[in-house]
Order: sequence, then structure tokens, then C-alpha cells
Amino acid sequence: MTTQPDTSTGTGRTTSRAGDAGPAADARFAGGPAPVWGPPAPTLPPGADHPAVAPGAGEPARPLPRRVWRGRPEDPRWARPAFLALLLATTVLYLYGLSASGYANSFYSAAVQAGSQSWKAFFFGSLDSANAITVDKPPASLWPMALSVRIFGLSSWAILVPEVLMGVATVGVLYAALRRRFSPAAGLIAGAVLALTPVAALMFRFNNPDAMLALLMTVTVYCVIRGLEDGRTKWLVWAGVAVGFAFLAKTLQAFLILPPLAVLYAVCAPVSLRKRFAQIGLSAGAMIVAGGWWVAIVELWPASSRPYIGGSQNNSFLELTFGYNGLGRINGDETGSVGGGGGGGGTGQWGETGWNRMFNSEIGSQISWLLPAALILLVAGIVLTRKAKRTDLTRGSFLAWGGALLMTTLVFSYMAGIFHQYYTVALAPYIAAVVGMGATVLWEERGKVWASLTLAGAVTASAAWGYVLLNRTSDYLPWLKWLVLVGGLTGALGLIFVTRLGRSLALTAAGLSFVAAIAGPTAYTLSTVDTGHSGSIVTAGPSGASTMGGPGGGGGGMRGGFPGGGQNQQGNGTQQGGGTGGPPTGGTGGFPGRNQQGNGNTQGNGGTQGGNQQGGLPGGAAGEGGMGGGGGAGGLLNGADVSSAAKTLLSKNAGDYTWAAAAVGSQNSASYQLATGKPVMAIGGFNGTDPSPTLAQFKKYVTDGKIHYFISGGGMGGGTGGSASASASSRISSWVTANFKKVTVGSATFYDLTQPTTSG
Repeated sequence: MTTQPDTSTGTGRTTSRAGDAGPAADARFAGGPAPVWGPPAPTLPPGADHPAVAPGAGEPARPLPRRVWRGRPEDPRWARPAFLALLLATTVLYLYGLSASGYANSFYSAAVQAGSQSWKAFFFGSLDSANAITVDKPPASLWPMALSVRIFGLSSWAILVPEVLMGVATVGVLYAALRRRFSPAAGLIAGAVLALTPVAALMFRFNNPDAMLALLMTVTVYCVIRGLEDGRTKWLVWAGVAVGFAFLAKTLQAFLILPPLAVLYAVCAPVSLRKRFAQIGLSAGAMIVAGGWWVAIVELWPASSRPYIGGSQNNSFLELTFGYNGLGRINGDETGSVGGGGGGGGTGQWGETGWNRMFNSEIGSQISWLLPAALILLVAGIVLTRKAKRTDLTRGSFLAWGGALLMTTLVFSYMAGIFHQYYTVALAPYIAAVVGMGATVLWEERGKVWASLTLAGAVTASAAWGYVLLNRTSDYLPWLKWLVLVGGLTGALGLIFVTRLGRSLALTAAGLSFVAAIAGPTAYTLSTVDTGHSGSIVTAGPSGASTMGGPGGGGGGMRGGFPGGGQNQQGNGTQQGGGTGGPPTGGTGGFPGRNQQGNGNTQGNGGTQGGNQQGGLPGGAAGEGGMGGGGGAGGLLNGADVSSAAKTLLSKNAGDYTWAAAAVGSQNSASYQLATGKPVMAIGGFNGTDPSPTLAQFKKYVTDGKIHYFISGGGMGGGTGGSASASASSRISSWVTANFKKVTVGSATFYDLTQPTTSG
């Protein structure tokens, strides 16, 4: 290896010569020496597929604190301290004001509480510790939170800190992937971009499954790239394990990146073709084992002794996986949902689909700030390595991260089923990685006119698009859009002439470009962490940053939504409510673009009462399983405001019953369960359309004295599409209201199931 001075900036760049071997030499291009974006690799003996002696072997062992602080010997002295500072800053940022979100999505928080009280509920992901019904996702994302609550007790921090740690870990894995192949600078840029992406700051502080999914998908790409590096089978196996556990977090979404990664490894891995396919087969086997063991147990477990599988119509997890959570998300045919979507570029109930979906007013401010730059840099990286050999790891890295980005973006853009803005957190690590790789690679090649022009073009695209996104919320920091635009264009101009500038001016141009590119998402991220978020639909950024064209949806991309308009819109669109979920300051839970205070509860007339629901869902009156009653009853998307009197009522003699109460819809039941600490049955699952329990089963529970109260309102009641099974919750509501004593506590209505008013 030789070091040649870079006369343009006075820095040194390492170049690879023909005699080099090992992964670092993969960056060679046809025709002579080429830059190496990463630390030099040790020379390998002939025929070896990994170093015979680890880097640093033979050196005196350094104390552990020094190794932690200094990092690897081949790294610059500033690299490890900068990385540790990045992790610390991300941790502090994500922990800031965390308790303002209260219980966040009470749908999942209730399941976490149940899992902390019952190991059976923990295993199945039940909504209550008496195991009536599960959430409509597998339970892996609930397990870290449930263990935390079991250890530290039920609180907002105990639920949400595990999510924060997943976010910090994702930043760490991303840094490790890019530092190894490219440079510490690439890893730091990628880590910072990820941490400051608004939707990432939102979901790594929220209790939906998306945080775990993003972490495991990042680990998957990391493992595949490690496999491309030396062809070791273990990395493909670990990649399969990561995907398997990601499946247990959010089912088939975990499989989106498999096609590009499998093709990449089959073509580019540095082993024989036969071994490549054998390794891919082993990886698939590891994935099936890692994700299938739980599925097999659930499917083989007698249905009579386990909870009903929420979200399914036939009490089958496989039906849930391949129907509602599978093809239904693609084509919009989701049995038990509130409606499908519109494909082919049309505007459906879940928003407009088409190639520009990630840039529109619903999605753009959540994720797309650096997406144009990432696409430009991805193309540049592939062009730069076009003449490299098949196993070139630099090109393989661009194809791995870029393939995951393009595949996920394509599916998100055209899926006609339930889609929410926060799903796009899955794109954040891929965008960050491509930006980190592309920026550092083009910076190394800045002496070439096309490279400096491309880098300047990426900065210009970021500045221009940042201006557009900031202009959509013109009242929010109106000066920032001009700072972003002018700063970005100035930085881009400097990058065009970077070879004519001295070291200081060149670095100033690069720094100004980076600041301009991330200023917009940073501002939105700071706004996100400064606001509590709760309810089923959450968006990042300031009020008005994201406007939804169609209805919302249920918890964690689960169920439900409103076909236009919000619930209880008061004056300027602010929803107010205290509730049990946390402090009185609130979040952008409820509906995109409107501030929501408290735990997502509303004051005034909810549901079908008062005329405040616009374009509401089908269902009867509040007392008959409609959209929610006044005050105490929850709605489809947000929980109920549980008063102290209601809590006292339900808690009295609750130990004498299997369920202290039953309520239509999971958000409604979750609020009372979290308030009392007692199991509350969620009739019909999230939005009341699951056929569990049937009227006959519910009557038996009442006859056996297992349920004390029925809580009026909540859920969507009658269901959709005229399905007989979906109206089970309405039939239960009608039977209860006709046959049992009504008990009014404040504005909430209950029915005492131990005091019948008729013989029916």
C-alpha cells in the first residue's frame, strides 16, 4: 500500500496496488490503481478466505477502557470517540421528554401489561392477562417491553426505553457496516442521517413493531455484506435468523428486501456458484426456524386453550399472515378491515398510490428529505464501480443497501391496502447508508469533474427538496427554508470547484452542504421529540406537516380508520383530553396535521353523537357498539378517558372475575385495563370486527360469572361489508343493553352483567 498526497486539499488518500490482496483489493477498477474507502485489509495467504492473523496480533494487549475509547488500530484516532459521541447524542435525543407520550399506542401497551402479568399472554401476545384475544401481529416486538415492565413496573419509560435502545442499536449497526467497508466518516454520516430522520425519531420512541423491524432489517443487510466480504456461511445463516425474528415482529414486511439480497449474493459472493446456492438454502432454513417455531406452536396449540388470533376471521395465524397482513396489504382486499385502497396511481381510502407516493403531502416530510440525494448517489456509486470485478465489495454494498431501498420504496408506493406514514421508518436506514457511502466515495473522487458535479447535484437536490417540504408548513420556522436553499446552493457551488479550493475552503463547502441537507429533517426531528405522541396514527414533525388523503388506520398499521375527516375537531383542529396515558401535554397522535393532547382521548361528543364525526364508519349508536360514546367511551383509534370514579367501579371486587369488564374494540378496552391493572376483554379485536367472542360464547361467560361489567361504546360496531361474522360485537352490545342494568359514572356508561333486568 502507498499513500499519495492529495494536492488539492493537502490530505492523504490510500490507494491499492496490483499486489494487494483481500477484501480491500476488491475496490480495484480495471486499468490501474483505485481508491479504497476503508481501512486496509491484511494480506491473505494463497487460498485463504479470511485473515490468518487478526489485525493487531502481536501488539501488546491494551486495557479494555483504552480499546473501547481508541477503537481499532487502523482507524483514525478521532473515529471511535466520534462514534461514541454519536451514540450518546442519539440516546439523549431519543430519551428527551419520553414520558410525554404516556402509554403511546395503548393497544400495544395493554398487551405489554398483560405479558408482564402472564407468561401465557407474553408468549401469545394477548391483549389481556386472561388471554381472550391477541394483537393482530406476532408478539416479538412486545417481548422486550413486557420484560422491561415485569422488571421495572408499568410506566411510560418502562414501555418506551426498549424502543429507544433499538434506535440507538440501529445507528450502531449502520455505522459498523459502513466503517468496515468505507470509512468512519461514512459511518458517522449515515448514523447522523438516520438519527435525525423525523420518522425514525418518532418510531424509535413509540411502541409499535416498526422499531424492532427497522433494527433487524439493518442487521440483515449488514450480515449479507459480511457474507459478500469473505463468503463465510455463518453470515448468511445470521441474516436468515434476523429475517426470521423480523417476521415475528411484523410478519411479511420482513420479506420485502429478500429478493434483491438473494440475487445479489447469488451473483456476487466470492465462492463457487454451487456453494452460493447452498448458503442461500441454509439461510432460508435458518429464517424458517427462527420465525417458524412460534407459528408452529400456535397452529398446533388447541384453539380452546389459547387466545383467539386477533385480526383473523378463522382464528388462524396463517390466515392472518397471508391474508390481512399479507396479500391484503398489496391488493387492498383485507377481510375485517374498514376498507381497501386504491391502486394504479389512484386515490384510495389509504391515500394516493403511485411512483411519487413517498414525496406527496402525506408521506414526504416523514422520510423523503434525502431520498432524491440517495437515488443520485446510488446511481453514481454503481457507475463508479461498473468496471469492477464480480466480487467487488464496494459495488456489492451499494447494491445491497440500494436494492433494499428500491424494493421497499416500490412496494410502499403501490400497495393498495392499509398504509400509514410511519411505515416509512423502514426506509430510513437504507437512505442513510446510501447517503453515507455515496458522499464519501464521491468526495474521494472529487478530482474528477463528473464526481464533483454529481456530488454538487445531490446537494442541490437535497436543498431544493428541503425547501419544498419546509414550504408546505410555511408558518413553521419560515426562515429555515431560505437558509436550507441558499446554504445548499452555496455549498454545491463550492463542491463544483472543490479542487481549486484550499483545504479549509473545501472542508467548509462540504460542511455547509451537509448542514444544509440535514437542517430541515433536524428541525422536524426536534419538533417530534419535543411533542408527546399517542393513539393509533402518529406522524412526525410540526402540526400540519403531514396531511392524510384517506382514512387513518388502527394501531401499528393494524386496523381501522375514518373515511375522511377527524373525530371531535374543535376550532383549530386541536383535540384535548387528559386520560390515563400520561401528562397533559400531548402529541400528534389522532389525525395527521393536528395536535393532540393527552393520551389521544377526546372531549365532547364522540362517535356518532353530536355530528362531529365526518364521514364516519358504520355502526350503531354509542350504546350499541358504535364509534364510541361521550366522554368515557373510546373510539376506534384512541382510547377512553377513564375517570377515577370509573376506575374505582371496575376495580371493586375485580379479583372475583376473570375479566373486570368487556368492551367493543381494543383501544377502548386497553384504556380501562391500563387504568385499573385488571384484564378487560376486547370484543372483536382492534375495531370490533373479529368474530370473537360470538354471542353464544359471551352469554356463557356471563352465565359463568366471568365478566363483571360491559363498557358502552367503542370500536366500529357493525363492521363492514355486511359480514355476519363481523357484526358479532353489535349483537353482543344489543343483547347487553336490552338485558342488564345500566350504571352511569360521569359521562361513561356501563352495564352490570351480574344484574339482569329481564330473564333473557
